[in-house]
Amino acid sequence: MGSITIRNLPDQSKEVLRVQAAKSGISLEAYVRNILEEASGLDADKKINILELAQGYFGSRGGVNLELPKRGSHRRSTHVAS
Repeated sequence: MGSITIRNLPDQSKEVLRVQAAKSGISLEAYVRNILEEASGLDADKKINILELAQGYFGSRGGVNLELPKRGSHRRSTHVAS
């Protein structure tokens, strides 16, 4: 694994990245690493589109066609005596 040092990064840029990382629940280093990996285009093969994956297994392309049940309440109404 390689490492890099970024010099002359404005303090404001670093602070914005730090806040975005905190909102994402990850470290600043991990956040910036993700940005650089995405920018390099090398991680494009790693990304999985869960919707496309599910559609392939369960959608019409996958040969499964499920009939959805009618929605509604199956509860009987109850009256409470007062």
